[in-house]
Amino acid sequence: MTDRTRSDVSVAAAIVAVLLLIYNSNGREIGSFDSQPNKFAARELLLRGTLTLNHVVGAAPLLAERYSFVLDVNGRYRSAYSPVPAILAAGIVWPLWKTGLIDIRAPGAPAVIAVIAASLLTALAVALAYLTARIRVSRVRALFLAAGVGLGTGYWAQVSRTLWAHETAIFGIALAMLAFAVPEERISVRRAVVVAAGLALAGVARPQLAPMIALLLGGVAWRTPWRGAVAAFAIVTAAAVLLMVVNLRWFGHALGPVSLMEEFNNRAHGTTTSFRLSLDGFAGLLVSPNRGLLIFSPVVLVAFGGLRAAIVDGWRSPLRWCALAVLGQYALYSTYAVWWGGHTYGPRYLTDVLPVMVPLAAASLAQMSLTPIAVSLGTAVLVWSIGVSALGAFCYPNDRWNIDPNDVDRHHERLWSWSDMQIRRCWLSGPSPQNFSLFDRDAFRVRRSGE
Repeated sequence: MTDRTRSDVSVAAAIVAVLLLIYNSNGREIGSFDSQPNKFAARELLLRGTLTLNHVVGAAPLLAERYSFVLDVNGRYRSAYSPVPAILAAGIVWPLWKTGLIDIRAPGAPAVIAVIAASLLTALAVALAYLTARIRVSRVRALFLAAGVGLGTGYWAQVSRTLWAHETAIFGIALAMLAFAVPEERISVRRAVVVAAGLALAGVARPQLAPMIALLLGGVAWRTPWRGAVAAFAIVTAAAVLLMVVNLRWFGHALGPVSLMEEFNNRAHGTTTSFRLSLDGFAGLLVSPNRGLLIFSPVVLVAFGGLRAAIVDGWRSPLRWCALAVLGQYALYSTYAVWWGGHTYGPRYLTDVLPVMVPLAAASLAQMSLTPIAVSLGTAVLVWSIGVSALGAFCYPNDRWNIDPNDVDRHHERLWSWSDMQIRRCWLSGPSPQNFSLFDRDAFRVRRSGE
């Protein structure tokens, strides 16, 4: 390992440490209706060695009414989503439990498990993004990019704040990008295996990422010897088959309880189909005043500057494959009938593609001249993006924008309201009363009698 490599690894470690402090500075979980089963499943795995949720539902019967808590073919309650994030979270928290730092029986333990695992995986993904950027740009520019990704996007207010599946997926994709993004025309078999491992982890956590994963696998096949291509396809295929076998065993269907969930989604979100071709989704994910990526995180515009290099460099370049992968995933999310992602803060779905945009952003930064105008504009965009993310981390959902005056899942026109922007509502509503709720003894310890 060269001195430069050691130095970059040290910087990456510092990024993880700083982000863990920032992400958890609000002292709470920002959960959602459908993110809850994973944190309970993680605790059940630690406490009882099972991923079933019967004890959880028995203690809180109303949870059975949530579509994300489903009965399997044997009459056991399980999460409707992939078990991989819960398993990974349990592995992350296990040493903290065994060393006595937290008590997983405490009332707030599930939320603590969720934020510890999610914030760590998100911070690691940002550190990997920094290392990926360093392939093309200086340390200062790579740090700028890492700050933009880690603090100026939904990574802060959404991905790091609860155990969805996004945190696991972005970590896997970020790992894949570190091996895939080297500018050489050919990548080694070893790199191909690392890319495949990252893609496999992302795929089993969020099968919705299939378009992006398939296109990146195509890039691996194009840029590596045939042995690397075979190994990569074998790893990803094996992971997908394993998940389908688990779904078959639990739910009697290779895709799990998807049909049940889609039926519920249509009722809850006022839609009639799962996918439809509409301008709303394509435009909304980018410029909707209440879900647009370029409204909440305009710092990502820097990645668009890498598109020219993606076109010029050809198929042996990672940039063209990254651009295609982003476009493929964007097309899927844009045609999804619930493109806005339900009750959330900003564009939740597009957080999945950010690791793949990192090589494009790095290529853009490498070509950028640091004129006073460029520096001023870049600083302003970064400050806005970080400010909006911080607002969500400390104020959402105190704004009540998703349900007041009407439920956005039923009144889709509110997604396009410039006069009632969620960002402005968050600013006016002020900090959430839930802040710092996990900075409490009950979140980490079970009170003994007499205490």
